[in-house]
Amino acid sequence: MQAVTITTLNSAYNDQLVEIVERKGIGHPDTMCDAMAEELSRTLCEYYLEHFGLVLHHNVDKALLWGGHSAPEFGGGQIIEPMEIFLAGRATCEYRGIKVPLEELVMESCNNWLNSSFHILDAERDVKLHSLIRPGSIDLVELYLRQEKTGIALANDTSCGVGYAPLSELERVVLHVEKTLNSPRTKSDHPEIGEDIKVMAVRRQDTIDLTIACAFIDQFISDKQDYSHKKSQLIKLVEQAAQKESDKTLTITANTADDIDKDSYYLTVTGTSAESGDDGEVGRGNRVNGLITPYRPMNMEAAAGKNPVTHVGKLYNLVAQRIAETIVTELDEVREACCYLVSRIGSPITEPQVVDIKLYMQESISTDEVRSQVQAITDAELSNVYKIRQQLIAGEIRVY
Repeated sequence: MQAVTITTLNSAYNDQLVEIVERKGIGHPDTMCDAMAEELSRTLCEYYLEHFGLVLHHNVDKALLWGGHSAPEFGGGQIIEPMEIFLAGRATCEYRGIKVPLEELVMESCNNWLNSSFHILDAERDVKLHSLIRPGSIDLVELYLRQEKTGIALANDTSCGVGYAPLSELERVVLHVEKTLNSPRTKSDHPEIGEDIKVMAVRRQDTIDLTIACAFIDQFISDKQDYSHKKSQLIKLVEQAAQKESDKTLTITANTADDIDKDSYYLTVTGTSAESGDDGEVGRGNRVNGLITPYRPMNMEAAAGKNPVTHVGKLYNLVAQRIAETIVTELDEVREACCYLVSRIGSPITEPQVVDIKLYMQESISTDEVRSQVQAITDAELSNVYKIRQQLIAGEIRVY
């Protein structure tokens, strides 16, 4: 059992006068890098399990998207130069005399993800992939394989993870808006809406300002009047989605850099700015809960692509989130919770060197009254870290 430090938060998060929340949607270049790194890790896990019976050492958490060059225009433009994506990191290339087809796995996992995540982009035509995966260092591989003998997964890094609960109303709004705009139903009804959608939300007391950046797809828009009409439809969709999570006063703007008089619009051929206007990199976007929340505790660790067995930079962010969520869900005395975990390389992942939990309690209740329950919840969630591994491999948990 790991001793837990419990302290009291002095104020409720929702009592703040100002709150800022952001989400980079699935088609944003940074999110694309996160997603492809994570998909590659999942593919490697599945291959290792099928052929060797265990998940072998890998960390493929380095990816760079170099934007391409396009010429969008009303009615349909063209890709002049494809975007290029560089997948880099470390992986087990050979085990017990059997070589792992790393380059094939990179191409398969990335192309599958791209073609299933975009409704217009063609991975074979619009994207050029580069595999830059090399073997891991001898000491980290040895540390990783030590678990095969002991059955105990050992942290392969000294790192920290953070989590908090519950989500605020504004955070729920941001998640719901982006997921609505990128849902299959919306794409069917409004194919002009691309996957590259960024939501920036600002709450000032009881007023919410939503700024939407949406990459429209040129082949579904006939002219500037049609563009303006479909942008108005987009704003209506955003309003309807936001109102399902909040009854606060809403102000919504979209593609604010447009200048119709100068024929400047946010048009794309494929639905992402990565085709021409932007580049991407793993770790520059959403945290493991899918949000960018500067007013909350955040961790700069890039979770996507790290192995789901021993890499605490991934696992501890997920476990910390679950600890906070479980505390708030199961203990009526607690209104809000934040959890901080710190690992030490070479130690069992179930035994962090620090567990620090901060609670905002219901009125007139002290943290001492829930200390034993918080300790029990923490111990249980840390022991469940092995279940998180299986959920990550199965694609049941997103880290972006």
